[in-house]
Amino acid sequence: MALHSTAFCFGGVVSLPRNSVSFSQRTVRASAFASPPPLSSSSIARLNVQGKAFAGDVLLDTKESSLVVCFGEMLIDFVPTTSGLSLAEAPAFKKAAGGAPANVAVGIARLGGSSAFIGKVGEDEFGYMLADILKENNVNNEGMRFDPGARTALAFVTLTSDGEREFMFYRNPSADMLLQEAELDLDLIRKAKILHYGSISLITEPCKSAHIAATKAAKDAGVVLSYDPNLRLPLWPSAKSAREGILSIWDTADVIKISEEEISFLTEGEDPYDENVVRKLYHPNLKLLLVTEGPDGCRYYTKEFSGRVKGMKVDAVDTTGAGDAFVAGILSQLAVDLSLLQDEDKLRDALVFANACGALTVTERGAIPALPTRESVLNVLLKSVA
Repeated sequence: MALHSTAFCFGGVVSLPRNSVSFSQRTVRASAFASPPPLSSSSIARLNVQGKAFAGDVLLDTKESSLVVCFGEMLIDFVPTTSGLSLAEAPAFKKAAGGAPANVAVGIARLGGSSAFIGKVGEDEFGYMLADILKENNVNNEGMRFDPGARTALAFVTLTSDGEREFMFYRNPSADMLLQEAELDLDLIRKAKILHYGSISLITEPCKSAHIAATKAAKDAGVVLSYDPNLRLPLWPSAKSAREGILSIWDTADVIKISEEEISFLTEGEDPYDENVVRKLYHPNLKLLLVTEGPDGCRYYTKEFSGRVKGMKVDAVDTTGAGDAFVAGILSQLAVDLSLLQDEDKLRDALVFANACGALTVTERGAIPALPTRESVLNVLLKSVA
């Protein structure tokens, strides 16, 4: 299959090699690390190399572009200025642009990559503000649409004392739910190297049909499909519908990023640290499965190899957007070098970079405002080898 270097954000059994870890016991979970694991200067330099074509039972990197287009929702997060309080108790809220696919698009651009966003907002002040934020962050927003009859979605986020989140959404319906297939910029999608999307755009029509049409157009054009389910259970009619909806498009993705909690949810309570449980989620056409573990780093699975990359410990202020920053970090690398999927050393270097992206994001409030620049990530990594 031909691949592009453009990534779009839309909303097998693996063996364990010499450097992998058994995940059959919860007790093997790695502890947090005070700094990222050692990364040589040559490895850091290698994060900037361009991809080369390769053949065989792999994706072919034939597109010159390195654009990443993200499809799905974009909204306004209202984040409390004081952690550890309920929504009713919070004295004030900070307004911040959010929405997982939009976060990834901005994250890639901040890291020096090329990205675009496709989605719908309200024809209102917040909608125009979000379009401007994308433009200011060098994200192509030509695929955005404005709905005159629905408002831009809002989410109020409660923060516990350690920066973890709970959400309360206002979208009944919001504009992002009303994107129609006829409004898709299919030319933009077909030019992409990677199309990235989540599952929130699958919850209701007409956005569900638009989502499916976008992924089909991408697949037919040889675009790599990247999927982060990004479970938000309160938005689904039921847990059963959420599980079925998320899994309904599982087998079409080339790259999937999932959290420990999402593994437990999709497998109806099974242990996310059990290797056999993770293997159940590895479908035959998948090229890369990533399991994020917060400050402990991540696990990776391909058909040829698997293992864990340690994370870095920081003082968490707000974990909003950390997973999206991680996705932006790895997609920004894949968009210029798909051979990462076959080269374990290069993949591990890219995942160290992605882990650092996620860690830096939790040190500030809000998602998009906290996404790191390439310079800040490389500075942290260089300090770790100084």
